[in-house]
Amino acid sequence: MDLILTPEEEAFRLEVREFLAAEVPEEVKRKTMTGFRLSKEEHVSWQKKLYEKGWVAPGWPVEHGGTGWTPMQKHLFEEECAAAGAPPVIAFGVTMVAPVIMAFGNDAQKGYYLPRILRSDDWWCQGYSEPGSGSDLASLRTKAVLNGDHYVVNGQKTWTSLAQHANLMFCLTRTEDTGKRQEGITFLLIDMEQPGVTVQPITTIDGSQEINNVFLEDVKVPVENRIGEEGKGWTYAKYLLGHERTGIAAVGRSKAQLKRLKTIASAEQHEGQALIEDANFREKIAEIEIDLLALESLVLRVLSDESSGKGPGPEASFLKIRGTEVQQGITELLVEAVGNYAHPYVPDAMKTGWNEDPIGPEHAASIAPHYFNWRKASIYGGSNEIQKNIIAKAVLGF
Repeated sequence: MDLILTPEEEAFRLEVREFLAAEVPEEVKRKTMTGFRLSKEEHVSWQKKLYEKGWVAPGWPVEHGGTGWTPMQKHLFEEECAAAGAPPVIAFGVTMVAPVIMAFGNDAQKGYYLPRILRSDDWWCQGYSEPGSGSDLASLRTKAVLNGDHYVVNGQKTWTSLAQHANLMFCLTRTEDTGKRQEGITFLLIDMEQPGVTVQPITTIDGSQEINNVFLEDVKVPVENRIGEEGKGWTYAKYLLGHERTGIAAVGRSKAQLKRLKTIASAEQHEGQALIEDANFREKIAEIEIDLLALESLVLRVLSDESSGKGPGPEASFLKIRGTEVQQGITELLVEAVGNYAHPYVPDAMKTGWNEDPIGPEHAASIAPHYFNWRKASIYGGSNEIQKNIIAKAVLGF
């Protein structure tokens, strides 16, 4: 799909492209494009550059520090960032908890947290899933008991991404055990740098430690750190998940990975010819590219709705399902493209400073770890099976 851009949109694309070419450090670009892990400092440094430019939160209202961009400008910005190897903005603050604070927080919370999120002064993590409470999130058991002017929180959160870096957590807690489970949940903002909070890394199948267990033992949370009303956290959680699922589609990132796939397949030799010359493999690429173009069209429609003030609805579930299926499909083809170089892999090769001889071409080192890592994409943010249930109920009326 070729986008027909206005002269103003073409000028905007050029402005973004020139900014990225000048400001994305070469080492960061290399890591991002080849799938190597960035440090917390590299992420924060890039986000602060975007903040200084006024571009860190394109989806925010102008009055809170947003850009005021059109849906097409937002789409072009994401696409150019991915093509230039710019790191994605960490979602937990900018695109997940910030919209909840804007919609349901009080003036004091907005005045304190939103500027800090824009400046990347805080690193947030998400306290939703628990052992035994993932897709069935309403069964969560982390308990918050009101004691005067604060809550005392006890429980465990799991699969908590990048909690090892976080100083703040937005957390779902149970404040009521009677009645409907969804009505007894409260949304709290928790200081991670206090006694009683323990972060325990979980090593995943790709060898990384991006997810964690978080144990909460008699953790004190001031009442002023509660978002909205007590017992209404389920409403706020669903609102947040709508924004998360919309962002998971990541069309720009998938387009960049598809371009990478074509480059690798054109260069790799398979029985004396480039793999892309194989008709069956070309057909696989064509199928995934068609899916990606259809997804891009839906994203543009959703962005247009959001610009008119409409929040994410069941279409967010469509984006989540198709976005993650496309991402997983591309990683499968990347593994096929590098062949035997992707079978044995060294997790340490994904770390900065690894000095051993690479296994095969440089671009092959990250492909097998990414293939394994992206199996989780269809689970987080609400499993794809749950998203299909949401669509069946909200769209089809089942």
